[in-house]
Amino acid sequence: MPDSHRVVVVGGGFGGLACARVLDGSDASVLLLDRHNYHLFTPLLYQVATALLDPSDIAYPLRRAFRTSRNVRFRQALVTDVDFERHVVRTHVGDEIPYDSLVIATGGVNNYFGNAPLAEHSIGLKTLPEALRLRNHVLSCLERAAQTIDPSERKAWLTFVVVGGGPTGVEYAGALSELLDIVLGNDYPELNRADATITIIEGLDRLLGAFHPRLGKYAEQTLRGFHIDVRLRTLVEKADDDSVTLSSGERIDAKTVVWSAGVRPWDPLPEDAPRKHSKRLEADERLRLKGHEDVFVIGDVAAVQTPRGELPMLSPPAMQEGRYVAHTIREQRAGRDVRKPFRYLDKGTMATIGRHAAVADVRGLKLKGFLGWLTWLLVHIYYLIGFRNRIAVLASWAWNYLVRDRPIRLIVRGNTDPVAEQTDPG
Repeated sequence: MPDSHRVVVVGGGFGGLACARVLDGSDASVLLLDRHNYHLFTPLLYQVATALLDPSDIAYPLRRAFRTSRNVRFRQALVTDVDFERHVVRTHVGDEIPYDSLVIATGGVNNYFGNAPLAEHSIGLKTLPEALRLRNHVLSCLERAAQTIDPSERKAWLTFVVVGGGPTGVEYAGALSELLDIVLGNDYPELNRADATITIIEGLDRLLGAFHPRLGKYAEQTLRGFHIDVRLRTLVEKADDDSVTLSSGERIDAKTVVWSAGVRPWDPLPEDAPRKHSKRLEADERLRLKGHEDVFVIGDVAAVQTPRGELPMLSPPAMQEGRYVAHTIREQRAGRDVRKPFRYLDKGTMATIGRHAAVADVRGLKLKGFLGWLTWLLVHIYYLIGFRNRIAVLASWAWNYLVRDRPIRLIVRGNTDPVAEQTDPG
């Protein structure tokens, strides 16, 4: 379609994928760019990190998503710069790709708030490589603990500190507790479950700060019931290979620090691009980058204002924004009036804590316990990409529920390949 309107979508996450899907079948020529060749269902990353799911269960090849499309194409590339005057984006290999409409949906990365030692000595849970690294790390800690005869050293190998009491931190801590319940004393007869400690650190006065206080309190009580040490109004000051130091001055000997305390936006735009105090790109009421009518910004990277402040960096706003932008482009191409300003419809938030335990705030309805858990299961299965992925995840959940087993307990370290590293610049 050489003469059609050229739309470049940068980012194959929830927002970018939703935008490209709505543009599928239109008269626009759409190019979707992402540094990875897959869409990642990030809400279930923690289950890869705790040996319940395979990476392929929560990732879907982007080329497969559009293999029957006549107008949407995918290219694996990292966008490093955007030239607004020439209407081109530049990639890590030096290619220049022209556009008539540009959609920036590059998402976010871990935010360590300028604390370089924390970034060096903790493991994030934002990407698939991080989840695999965390799985390898935790399982290796169990192996090391089983081999040592020094009680204090064994204790350090079996101490796990989770920084951040939001949904990711709460879900990971609960899933890790269940994994340790399964393997310690069984796969590892040398180790007792009582020897392992999980501590979750949160700077606020409650867990799940974005949820209703009652749901946050329930999450805290449930985690404490799992013998997880919950520290509120506490910050992590520093970390090294062997310990974590808290704002209270307490030092915890631990070989594992999991970081889930913050996310910041990442974009390839010039430094003088309009940004808000949050460092997110400033979007107008129609999700256009301020001062650039042909550039749209969506998802984690976009500062979209509401009466309650900026929209949160979550998948539901990103998907709604992606669909809105795609419909706007289609209507502009058809010569119709531009759609009404974007309005976010909040369908709720939810988080699972463990077996039969979850919280959900759905359109004002506060759910917890078993009912919240069932709601969480249904919603996550519904939003997974691909029929095969839904079946695989359901089968793994059923196996774990009935047998109480997490079978993907493999410590696998892949060799690097120079061709793959060039394709995925990291």
